[in-house]
Amino acid sequence: MSQHKPHFDFDSGEQTTAPSPILQILYCDEDIIAVNKPAGMLVHRSWLDKHETRFLMQTLRDQIGQHVYTVHRLDRPTSGVLVLALNQESARCLSRQFEQKQIEKSYLAVVRGFLCGQGRIDYPLKEQLDKIADKFSQPEKAAQSAVTDYQTLAQIEMPYPAGRYASARYSLVKLLPQTGRKHQLRRHMKHLHHPIIGDSAYGDLRQNRTFSEHLGCSGLMLHAHKICFEHPISGQKITICAEVDQNWQRMLNIFKWKINDHDIY
Repeated sequence: MSQHKPHFDFDSGEQTTAPSPILQILYCDEDIIAVNKPAGMLVHRSWLDKHETRFLMQTLRDQIGQHVYTVHRLDRPTSGVLVLALNQESARCLSRQFEQKQIEKSYLAVVRGFLCGQGRIDYPLKEQLDKIADKFSQPEKAAQSAVTDYQTLAQIEMPYPAGRYASARYSLVKLLPQTGRKHQLRRHMKHLHHPIIGDSAYGDLRQNRTFSEHLGCSGLMLHAHKICFEHPISGQKITICAEVDQNWQRMLNIFKWKINDHDIY
């Protein structure tokens, strides 16, 4: 298994009309490209965010001057590694790998409380339908199988009140989704009563506010850290890691946690 670096760099000084940010290229060849998706950025246009003007696909297309194809997604508030195809054949092959669960994905998350050890969450999830985008879907589908493995990497207790507690406890966890349901990681951590910090939909709003006020960190603390797959053309095993952003780095510095390609040391 090998770690790949970008085959080329983009100089932001050469951009003349760029209101959109320059995306960090993690890997690129003539068939696939991987980028470090910023938190808060949509992957593509959505009916639910019709007023948004920044999209990763359009930004990347303009940046490299080439059409790109999505093969998987990250939620808007989630940062981290996103792989895209540069031709239809690669897109079909990578999509098949995702459908057949042949791709390994590893996320980092900061959750409320002390989640100890490691384990597996095997908790089916009902499909969540959007009122507009999914208005023709069947609303009464049975819950779908959803499995997530987790491992606690670090814990810390901070001396400031959080809700009804005199102190605030946090855990850094590695999450390995074995299925790909909508908001699976966020919903599974809520199911364990250890919601992800910064999650406005499934989390603890008081804990979110406390975390933001005392650490100066905002947004969902969920980062797609690593992905492993077979190259769609060569079949070579590829591992790509994405560094955390400044929001995460600020939190890591305060907690004195350090992350590398092997998760934490």
